[in-house]
Amino acid sequence: GERWTDTQQRWFVDSVFREDQPVTNLLTAHYTYLNQSLAMLYGIKDVKGDQFRRVVLTNSARWGLLGKGAMLMGTSYPNRTAPVLRGQWILERISGTPPAAPPPAIPTLKENKTGEKALTVREMMAKHRDRPSCFACHGILDPLGLALENFDAVGRWRDRDRMAGTAIDASGVLPDGTRIAGVDDLRKALASNPDQFVQTMTIKLMTYGLGRAIDYQDMPTVRGIVRTSARQGYKFKELIMDIV
Repeated sequence: GERWTDTQQRWFVDSVFREDQPVTNLLTAHYTYLNQSLAMLYGIKDVKGDQFRRVVLTNSARWGLLGKGAMLMGTSYPNRTAPVLRGQWILERISGTPPAAPPPAIPTLKENKTGEKALTVREMMAKHRDRPSCFACHGILDPLGLALENFDAVGRWRDRDRMAGTAIDASGVLPDGTRIAGVDDLRKALASNPDQFVQTMTIKLMTYGLGRAIDYQDMPTVRGIVRTSARQGYKFKELIMDIV
């Protein structure tokens, strides 16, 4: 499963780059690449064989990177989802605002045990928001990750929690006060600020190209590239040339 999802993500990202699409399509594109095994994971039954082919996605929950198996599987634990890891991925890769390092000696979540009443992941995580020192980060991380909670640890869609048997609650409030009810709302909120995503991409591409970290002295250049990219429709080729 992990091999197929990695292949899919490479094909998807490669298509945006090679077709010179707006880089913002990484968040919003309505298509992906599937073979039969991965299509079954996505609940799509009319794709046959091992060969990957481009498929238009009618289920908006799968649009863009947020609905892709590679991201969903890579930000989960083997036995359950990990909303904190998913939230961290969004902050680092989309928003470009990684959270602070956690304080030392943070206890792990109390996992469900046989014979005890099973809790949802949201209920397990509630203790992370009990103290102000925890809420400072988890108040931002948790709503992002929990918005993807309808996707299980391998990226399959589910409406009910496997252990607790209760309906999935993917609602939350973003730091700016926006109320969201799941992955579609989260994607729309992130895509509504394209400059932030393109700035994150610019910083990461410049870091790769220069072989060093980007610091505050570089930010006027970064912001200038983003402004130019906006005028050019965020096309990938133009963004790369501006960085070069």
